[in-house]
Parts: sequence; structure tokens; C-alpha cells
Amino acid sequence: MLETYDVGSIPLRVDGSVIREGAKRSQTLLSLVGMPDEATSTFEEEVVSCFVDKLRAGLDVPNYPQFRDMNEMFYEELRGVEKSEGGYVAQGTLSARPGSGIAEVEVLRRNLSRIRDEAGVDRVRVKACVTGPYTLASFFQARSPKLFSDLGHALGEIVSRSVFDTRRGELSLLCIDEPVLGFLNDPMLDYGAEGREALRGAWDEICRAATSRGVETIMHLHDTSEDVYWEVEHLTVVESHVEDPLYSQEATERRLEETDKRLKASVAVTIFDTLLENHLRGRGVVDDVQQAVGETWTDIRHGRVDPFTFLEDPGVFEKRLARVVERFGEERVPYAGPECGFGSWPTYETAMECLSKTSGAVRAFRGSSE
Repeated sequence: MLETYDVGSIPLRVDGSVIREGAKRSQTLLSLVGMPDEATSTFEEEVVSCFVDKLRAGLDVPNYPQFRDMNEMFYEELRGVEKSEGGYVAQGTLSARPGSGIAEVEVLRRNLSRIRDEAGVDRVRVKACVTGPYTLASFFQARSPKLFSDLGHALGEIVSRSVFDTRRGELSLLCIDEPVLGFLNDPMLDYGAEGREALRGAWDEICRAATSRGVETIMHLHDTSEDVYWEVEHLTVVESHVEDPLYSQEATERRLEETDKRLKASVAVTIFDTLLENHLRGRGVVDDVQQAVGETWTDIRHGRVDPFTFLEDPGVFEKRLARVVERFGEERVPYAGPECGFGSWPTYETAMECLSKTSGAVRAFRGSSE
């Protein structure tokens, strides 16, 4: 059955520094024995309540609410990393810190009973995302095949510690986020290059840490022109943005068959600037569109314009989903959802409304195709 999930990030409702500090403290001994401080309690409450809201919006497998910076939250879990003005520097072999895991996933695991009761679900299914080794490596002063491998090994350990499967819930999906891949021609990824093999191996180690425990694996991309991801044995699902050629090229169908992989259909645009631009063009604005977008953001921030105005219609989501399913077949499209996260959206409420519209459109499509 076609199911829905989201990519993860969501607008903050509390100060970001409180979230970061609460996440850091949430896995300390005092917190684990039930004596959290204010920052930890705030962090846990935001993660749990947002996850419940995602379930109420209709998502089948919500991602943990990603309030933290997607890169920093994983650098903090690594040993052998130093930050300098010119970027990160690896000191020897990078590794995962002892006991490191994804704090948000642990919070959800500890609160499965509450989530199940408040959301009205029989069993809680969680999607987790990790920032991939290619994206993390892009912020280092010097990249190397060894850096890819070290990051892959460390992230694999973090994933292993985060997987859970209990009577009340489980970690069902694991996504590797690689938004940087494909935007620049990278000689390290040329066919036959050591870097290409090291990156493929790093991805496979992360995926294997999940699939060996019964968790399905996904790769989230913003550009699919660099095709090394097809070579990852334990990767099962690929996704990108709404208009990415992945969803229209004939080569995709061939590669899906060759590698026995599947697609997540991205049906909702999540770059809010794009939504604003599309709305303005639809109203006849053709000159100085970017200036008009900036002015609209100002109006939104000052409460003069309702951001809900710019949300896409669920009928558009259904049409996009239908095109992908018709092209590749139901068996190759097990998931659908928004194209990316909502961290840059103007309000928490508009993000939740988009999730609700997306889930509703997928349910409507499911009903019409049965």
C-alpha cells in the first residue's frame, strides 16, 4: 500500500539554542534516570508534540522532527573533528563518540506510549534521517576517500544505536540526506576513482546497519545527475525534488529494474520562495519577480499577508503522484510525500497544513485506485 512520510525539518516554535542545549543534555545520566532540566524538558516536549502533530496530519511514517542544524547535529556526535575558520579538520581517524545516537529518536522511543495514545495509532512507526558522508565531508578543508569511509563507519554506528523495535513502535525507515551531491562536477566521483568507491562503500555501510535490523533505507537527493547512488547494494528507495529528471527520464525505469530499487514520489513543493514566485507569476507578475518575492516575505513577517495563501492545492499533489505511478508502476512507488523539509517555512502551522494536504491527497489517490 502507498504510504506517506516527510523529510524532517520543521519551523521552530521555541528558541533554537534551547533545542540545541536540550538535545545535548537529553542523553545525560540525569535525564535518563528521569531528572531532566528545563532545556531537556522543552526539547523533549517539542519533539514529541510535533511528532504527534505529524501523525494527526495523516503521515504514516513521520520523520523525527528535525529542529537542529542537519550538519552540526552529526558533527557533535563525532570524535576527531575540529572546527576552524576555513572549515572542519579531521584529526586522525574520525569515529562516533561512545554511546552516540540520534537524540530525537531516543526521545520518541521513550515516549511511545504517550505518542500512541495522543495520536490514536496502534503502533508508532518512525523515520530517521542522517546527513550523508558526502555532504558532511563537503565542509572539511580537505576531502579524501578515507574521510568518506570514516564518516560512513561513524554514521553506521550511530544508526545501529538508534534502531529499535518494540511492541509499541519501531524505527521503520532510515534516510541518508545528501543535498550537496551532484551540484558540482567532482573528480573524486569519476568512474574508477578511489573516492567513488569509498563513498559507495560508506553509503552501503550506513544502509547495511539499518537493513540488517529490518529497516528500509532511502536516499534523499536534490540533484540526481551524479548516479553513484544506484550502485549502493543495501539502498532500497531513492527520492528527489518534484521537477527532478529522476521522475521523467526513461533511464530511471531501466535503473530501477537493474538494481531492484524503488521510488518515493515527491508531490509537494517545499521551497517556499518557489511557492511565492509561482503565485506571483500566476497573478501576472513578470518583472522584478525576485523583488516581489522579497516584499511578500516582508508582508508575511509583519502579518499583512497570510502564508496559507501560497499553499498548493491537493489536486496538484494527486496529479503529480498519478504521473509517477503511471510511469513506473505501483510496485515501484511505495511512498509519497513532500519533496523536502519545512525548516525555512514562515510558520509551524503552514508546514502542518501542507503535510495534512499532502496526506489527504495520497489517501484520495489510494481510494481512487482501489
